Formats: sequence, C-alpha cells, structure tokens
Amino acid sequence: MDKLKALGSEQMRQINVRNGSGENQFGVKMGDLRTIAKSIKTNPELAAELWQTGNTDAMLLSTLLMRPKQISAEELETLVSSVIVSKSVWGFSQLSDWLLTNVVKLHPEKETLRQKWMRSSDVMINRAGWSLTAERIAKNPDGLDLTALLDRIETEMGSSPAVLQWPMNFCLAEIGIHFPEHRERALAIGEKLGVYRDYPASKGCTSPYAPIWIGAMVGRQT
Repeated sequence: MDKLKALGSEQMRQINVRNGSGENQFGVKMGDLRTIAKSIKTNPELAAELWQTGNTDAMLLSTLLMRPKQISAEELETLVSSVIVSKSVWGFSQLSDWLLTNVVKLHPEKETLRQKWMRSSDVMINRAGWSLTAERIAKNPDGLDLTALLDRIETEMGSSPAVLQWPMNFCLAEIGIHFPEHRERALAIGEKLGVYRDYPASKGCTSPYAPIWIGAMVGRQT
C-alpha cells in the first residue's frame, strides 16, 4: 500500500474521482499497476488482502494477481457483485472491466455463470453476464439465440442503468457486425433507442452509437 501511495498522483486521483471511482484511491497509472503485477506474479493470498482494502488501486492490482481456476463460482460471484459502479451515470467502470478481463473470462465455469448471470437482478452480476455474452457472440456464437438477444436488447436497453447499457450495446453491435442476416434489425434497434447517439467520441475513434459502430466495422471487412 505504501508503494501504491508513492506511485499515485493527486492529478490522476482527482480525474478518477470525477469519473466516479470514489475517494479511496491514490491515482496510480494503469501501466504502473501492470509493472508491479509482473514483478509479483500470481499471489492469491496477497490478492485477497488487496481486494479487502477497498482501495481502487489495490483492487485493480488484485485482479492481476488472482488465480481464476482456484476461485469457486460462488466466490467469483461475490467478487463481481462487490464492485460498485454508479447506476445512474456512466461512472468509473475500470475495476469491473479488469475483474472481467483478468479473472471472470478466464474462469473454467464462465459459460455456466454467464447463463445464470443473464437472469440476475443484481446490476453488476447482470453486467458481467452481458459482457460474457458479447464475448461469445464475437468468438463462439454457436448455440446462442441471437433473435432472443435482440428482443431483450430492444425491450430492455433503453430503460436500463448506464452500467448495463454499455455491454448490451456491445452485444447489439457485435450481432450487427458479424451476422449479416441480423444486421438490418440491429441497425434499426440502435436507431430506435438512440443509446450513445450523442456520445463524444475522440478524434480518430469510432462512436459507440451502434449504427455508426456497425457501419464502420463492416466497412473494414470489405
């Protein structure tokens, strides 16, 4: 914790706080966290201690030190649910995303959990379910009912909390990009709901607004 504090910067901390990460963090750069993790390698005991601090920097580092195969499904669900992201604004989702990327997506029971989590009323558990579904659409879509997914997205995304809208929108875009037979409907849903229509995309970056995103990615395929 002393090392993390020494690596933090007040400027970065204030930026993170404004983005909704909470006060309990030092503002350590992501690259510095990865460097520390590389020097330590996996260490489940230390990872558990860092997670319990409630400090965002320590918890981010924790995700890099965990051994996903040694975490039970119940323990993983508790971890996912414990990450608090604002339900009303986009907020700070880095911790949730790192946990998904570094732990959840490497867990041997992730498909069973995905199916369960897609029905969860816990917003963070449900967010993880949609994120895993987006990954399956892009990498291993066999067995997925894409029509049913589009039905859910059309019905639920517009009124969902902001933290759910991003992975749901990602699913919508992935369906439109990879499946020409569903592209017209995916575009229509994106236009109808208008989620991220006015999102301020940086210069050189593709807008997350589904019709633009789909069009840009399909254009690269031709």
